[in-house]
Amino acid sequence: MTLLAPLGWLGRALLHWLAAIGRVTRFGLTALSHTIRPPFYAGEFGAALMNVGWLSLPVVGLTAVFTGAALALQIYSGGARFNAEAVVPQIVAIGMVRELGPVLVGLMIAARVTSSIAAEIATMKVTEQIDALTTLSTNPMKYLVAPRLLAALLVVPALVGIGDVIGIFGGYAVATGSLGFNAAAYLKNTVDFLEPLDVVSSLVKGCAFGGIAALMGCYFGMMSGRGAQGVGRATKGSVEAAAVLILAANFLLTGAFFSL
Repeated sequence: MTLLAPLGWLGRALLHWLAAIGRVTRFGLTALSHTIRPPFYAGEFGAALMNVGWLSLPVVGLTAVFTGAALALQIYSGGARFNAEAVVPQIVAIGMVRELGPVLVGLMIAARVTSSIAAEIATMKVTEQIDALTTLSTNPMKYLVAPRLLAALLVVPALVGIGDVIGIFGGYAVATGSLGFNAAAYLKNTVDFLEPLDVVSSLVKGCAFGGIAALMGCYFGMMSGRGAQGVGRATKGSVEAAAVLILAANFLLTGAFFSL
């Protein structure tokens, strides 16, 4: 029996994870169904647009510009070993648009928006505001979850596009200001090297990452335990789950778009 104990533990852990995946999947499908069925709460949707989109621009912009600048320096330094310094504009462009732009924006949204949503909804649950909504015949999924999910699905791709442009500009500023690149040639190489599929994949990733970030915040908030500890655990768990799922989704989407 002692030898079988690890197998029992592994089986229980597997069943626990499968049950969790089932709960999250069911929650997500229910939330998506509410985004396309009336009634719609324009006030909540507008507030979510502001929180997810406009208020996230500063951190997205700063993250992107410094990442693009550092990427240009690293590529120039590494390319110098093989006399390939000229590839800086092409690699910065493809690196930002295909990978770094969507992933970094997704992780920033997870850090800022997912935690905010989870803490807000968990606090509402602890203070019985969600029960009050139900008493007033207002569906919490419709009022709290659907507007935030829809806002993230619509706004995060735009943030990713803005982050891509700012990141490329960061690389451009360093390359032309410190590394001796010609400005016109740098921009021409950047534009010529990017393909429509690169841009499409970046925006699709932004939509997926935004959905994951909002969904994890709403799910952990709605499932929060009681008290301050419950709110803290929900907030921490939502960010951890969102970050891991964003990285996993990035791998799957990259394989789907660019597998040979």
